[in-house]
Amino acid sequence: MQYQAIIRILGLLVALFSVTMILPVFVSLIYQDGSGLPFVLAFLTCIITGISFWYPNRHFKRDLRAKEGFLIVALFWLVLASFGAIPFIFLEQPNMSITDAFFESFSGLTTTGATVIEGIEFLPKSMQFYRQQLQWLGGMGIIVLAVAILPLLGVGGMQLYRAETPGPVKDSKMTPRIAETAKQLWFIYLGLTIACAAAYWLGGMDVFNAICHSFSTIAIGGFSTHDTSLGYYNSPVINIICVVFLWIAALNFALHFAAASGRNLKGYWRDPEFKAFLVIQFALIAICFLVLVHYDYYDSAEIALDQAMFQAVSISTTAGFATTDFSAWPVFLPILLIFSSFIGGCAGSTGGGLKVIRVFLLFLQGKREIDRLIHPKAVYSVKLGDRAMPDRVVEAVWGFFAAYAIVFVIIMLALLGTGMDDITAFTATAATLNNLGPGLGDVAGTYASVSDSGKWILVIAMLFGRLEVFSLLVLFSPTFWRS
Repeated sequence: MQYQAIIRILGLLVALFSVTMILPVFVSLIYQDGSGLPFVLAFLTCIITGISFWYPNRHFKRDLRAKEGFLIVALFWLVLASFGAIPFIFLEQPNMSITDAFFESFSGLTTTGATVIEGIEFLPKSMQFYRQQLQWLGGMGIIVLAVAILPLLGVGGMQLYRAETPGPVKDSKMTPRIAETAKQLWFIYLGLTIACAAAYWLGGMDVFNAICHSFSTIAIGGFSTHDTSLGYYNSPVINIICVVFLWIAALNFALHFAAASGRNLKGYWRDPEFKAFLVIQFALIAICFLVLVHYDYYDSAEIALDQAMFQAVSISTTAGFATTDFSAWPVFLPILLIFSSFIGGCAGSTGGGLKVIRVFLLFLQGKREIDRLIHPKAVYSVKLGDRAMPDRVVEAVWGFFAAYAIVFVIIMLALLGTGMDDITAFTATAATLNNLGPGLGDVAGTYASVSDSGKWILVIAMLFGRLEVFSLLVLFSPTFWRS
């Protein structure tokens, strides 16, 4: 293991992260909220630590193997979340414990959107902005950003990219050079963020809130500047804008890249995952709408459709925005939506969950096994569109699903061991492992009532969800450390 090369890269990445502390300082100066000092201290801490990591090891510029890439990514998320918690610790209001600060920071960076803060409206503007910025940085992955703008990482950038990017097909590149790929991803990401902010502003938000909510929308994070989330605005227009951009962000960014470079939208419709995603989304909206109308939950069908569409999309894409307390809906719907978060967004998107492509492949594999029972001697293949999937890919998906289920059970049992009730434990595990945010029971609103031990367990769940289980599980293998 090339530990000195790993420390060098970690130092560079921490130093890079220090730059993100500067923007909240400017926000503090603009709004005169008197909360710029915590961010200045955080900046100095990050830059000094980063340089002290990098300088003694600056000459160790060796190519990274895949195993070093996995270790760097896991370590960096832990280190980054620690440094990201510094402003929360130093801030006078709210007075947060180290556990709460770490939880909030990790929830932001992993785009989970679970919060322990009550009274978000009363936070300084700089802190409100910082929370949203954390999600935006975590959305595409700070590692991809680093690869894009730090060529110092050299060839090993590919190993970082493979460990960081979500989805089952990690070796596919949109451009031959990994740095170019990362740059293109971020250009698209930035463009979508600007478009989303402009749409929110035209929809009735002020400039500050439009920017903040665009960060968490494109990142599919779910943080808001209000306790009542987007329900604060009570605006069907803003709800529709949010839904549209959540759909866009939940699609594979490779499709956006192909559409932007070829100026042809046909690639979307040719993608089997895209079609499966649309079917799932519209089915969920229809079910929620019909159930709400059946129970006369809202005064009119229009309101029911607005709420059904927003909550179905927000929960199923793992954003976690809210316009209403969906946990109070007829009991069938909250459970359905929590389960839909397991599907999540498409591979290569900013969404969490298992990913649509994996669920689709599991469905096709199940169908193949049924066909084999009917015709034992026939040869069937799992086809994704016109392309037959290698058995290796199908096996990998089954392995991922098994690992996901095992991690889920272990985390849920651990939460039950802290004294949490079963509904809260189940949904809190689902909400953090799927990077969703809100759950049911005691975590329907905030996670402030969860014990400190429970919060640390949920932090581990967020990490597993963000790194897609295997990227973290591999570190627990004795084989990983032998060579």
